[in-house]
Amino acid sequence: MSTAYEGSTPGFLVWRLSMKWRVAVDRAVAPLGLTHAQYSLLASLYGLEYSGVQPSQRQLADHTGLEALYVSKLARASEAAGLIERAKDPADSRAVRLSLTARGREVTGSAIKVVQQLHGRMLAPLGGLGGARTKALAGELAALLDVPLDGPLDVPEE
Repeated sequence: MSTAYEGSTPGFLVWRLSMKWRVAVDRAVAPLGLTHAQYSLLASLYGLEYSGVQPSQRQLADHTGLEALYVSKLARASEAAGLIERAKDPADSRAVRLSLTARGREVTGSAIKVVQQLHGRMLAPLGGLGGARTKALAGELAALLDVPLDGPLDVPEE
């Protein structure tokens, strides 16, 4: 571990890494006219569509971990940019279904390639994308993501 982070809590390290990762992705996809948040939305939509799902905004929010209101805002901006289409769900008048446009698939495909290269570089110290240490890290992170957010905490009274 870098001596700069000795004694740091795991929470602090996860926070710092997530911020570093976000900034790196922001910089990598900026030439394509995207931000990290837009990339997260579009790449997730790309993957869901590839698996045969046309998600609602709510489903995409749940998938990405982004707030539903933020997904709505990103979806409207992406629609205005010609990257996605938003359509009322015929089965639920409250739901909006999202799909990539041809241009959206093209831009997202390019962005995914750039971000994969970035991830390979950032994960090089762990053996790269296919490295055993990277796979172990992914397993540990997935375990942390499975911890529910709800439930009481013992907060000391002041």
